Amino acid sequence: MRTAFQRDRDRIIHCKAFRRLKHKTQVFIAPLGDHYVTRLTHTLEVSQIARSIARALNLNEDLTEAIALGHDLGHTPFGHIGEEVLNEISPFGFRHNEQSLRVVDFLEKEKGGEGLNLTWEVREGILKHSKTRMDILGEGWETLNTLEGQVCKIADVAAYINHDIEDALRAGIIGQGELPHSAISVLGDSPSERINTIICDIVDYSWAARGEDLTSGQIPPTIGMSPSVNETMNALREFLFKRVYDTSLAKEEANKARRVVRLLYEYFMKHEEKLPREYALYNELLARRVVDYIAGMTDQYALRVADELDPF
Repeated sequence: MRTAFQRDRDRIIHCKAFRRLKHKTQVFIAPLGDHYVTRLTHTLEVSQIARSIARALNLNEDLTEAIALGHDLGHTPFGHIGEEVLNEISPFGFRHNEQSLRVVDFLEKEKGGEGLNLTWEVREGILKHSKTRMDILGEGWETLNTLEGQVCKIADVAAYINHDIEDALRAGIIGQGELPHSAISVLGDSPSERINTIICDIVDYSWAARGEDLTSGQIPPTIGMSPSVNETMNALREFLFKRVYDTSLAKEEANKARRVVRLLYEYFMKHEEKLPREYALYNELLARRVVDYIAGMTDQYALRVADELDPF
């Protein structure tokens, strides 16, 4: 009864890596409050935004949902800090989007085999969803072969900008009146207004993606935003970097997270026998297996293991 993309979605939802997202950092490391966004709630918000856009543009909603639900499966504990540290110390580097593909292709198991046996379209969307700190629409779009993959890439940005503002307000790092006035005037003053404005703008700007008026020889349509909303989103993202991501409090947490990841890597590189059975048996370099193990950890589990090795 299910399409191939629906099967992909179901395999992602039922895998262990998806469940662990509920205890992985989005912005605040191992937060004590119950209402802060985690990597799992971020993933669900991306899925909701992406599906809304896909439905309005008459794209494949099942494909869009599967990409959105699987895009962060390879994320490390402690958010992008964990990713940065593993990229620094791993001999082959580390990017969470590549690790997400490794999770669905190899680390998770489907019926005793290796990987979840996902379709090419979902795998490509997972691999290419990530962005640099450049302009939101500034790079990478031309490499995505499906419009659904582009939808998930832009929905990812829309989701984290919106919920990171709310988490920063909740934590008292910024005040309501400190948001850039230009952003409020363009997007609105509440989370629901901002999301509604962003989604409607993406749909309006990307209307050609419906494909109803295309003729041979036309440039293929892409998913995008109007210049004013794109500029506002970039301004909000820069505001978050300056006022939330790069603050002294964030750096203090980040330093502890860096120490934990480095400690874990150095320990397991010297004590291969301490790796769990599933990471000890497959035929890969030790560094690759250690990185796989650490990247799969939740925040609290990584802190607990590190505390047992070297109490803080």
